[in-house]
Amino acid sequence: MADSQRVLVYGASGHTGRFVVDELLRRGLRPVVAGRSQSPRFAELDQRTASVDDGPGLRALLHDVAVVINCAGPFLDTALPLATAAVETGTHYLDVTAEQPAVQQLYRELDAPARSAGTAVVPAMAFYGGLADVLLTAVLGPETSAAEVEIAIGLDRWWPTEGTRATGVRNTATRLVIRDGLLVPISAPAPAGKWDFPEPIGAQSTVELPFSEVVTIDRHLKVGTLRSWLNTAPLEDLRDPDTPAPQAHDEHGRSAQRFAVEVAVGSGGQTRRGTATGRDIYATTAPLLVEAAVRLLDGRYQGSGALAPGEAFAAADFLAAIQQSDADFEAVWR
Repeated sequence: MADSQRVLVYGASGHTGRFVVDELLRRGLRPVVAGRSQSPRFAELDQRTASVDDGPGLRALLHDVAVVINCAGPFLDTALPLATAAVETGTHYLDVTAEQPAVQQLYRELDAPARSAGTAVVPAMAFYGGLADVLLTAVLGPETSAAEVEIAIGLDRWWPTEGTRATGVRNTATRLVIRDGLLVPISAPAPAGKWDFPEPIGAQSTVELPFSEVVTIDRHLKVGTLRSWLNTAPLEDLRDPDTPAPQAHDEHGRSAQRFAVEVAVGSGGQTRRGTATGRDIYATTAPLLVEAAVRLLDGRYQGSGALAPGEAFAAADFLAAIQQSDADFEAVWR
């Protein structure tokens, strides 16, 4: 890696990518922006282009880069080619995938090569996937196992991006859950339930809808049973083709959407909990990614290979850093 401080954002012109670029600049880093084409939005930044089906082009893209952040979905199409190029050029890799098969593919294909290269491949370092993984790891502290875990995600509504809709069409694989310590297909129909979220979301009907956090958690923690719930109301927004994309509600471009992520760990008749609350799931992904990138740059990460977020980074310290960098984010655990 020729430049130990160079971070490249692939898919920078997308909705989440723009938040990531802005957060990198706020943190004092001058990112390289990249994608299939150049964008006038980033005229003052170093811009590069390469298609995900162009292996030599991707390697050229990353030849002097320390960390690449992939914001270009669907990740079933983009994650493996870009992460492979990253490993081949000695570049750390982060992405924002909520797609379980994309995470599994990186774990399966790139763990050994990344270990040999001394690089970290950390998929799902985002609201879906990474946040629940890191929150659970913080709740567990030094422990690495739990008999029962429940994760509940509550959104007051969901304005989906174009990328979210494209991913939904592309990602048709049966979702996985953890039962008896094993990743297994979710039962059909998916179980329903109820969850009492912090205000302003409150009590909600939920459905078991696991995202990439199930695969990342299974990667580094021994969990007997894991159930991952999403409240049903925002799914109606997601399924409605007339639901608009997110609209800026403040000077930073955040929407008015509110969220809560809760983790409950059951063991020995006791329950420990962690809760993260904030605003705009896409905007919140940016400080998660950038904090991870900064730690990869300065060496505050653990191990090499294909890693889960809570495995790569010290969970409690990581969440504390996000709270300092994002005024709309709060996390507590006990």
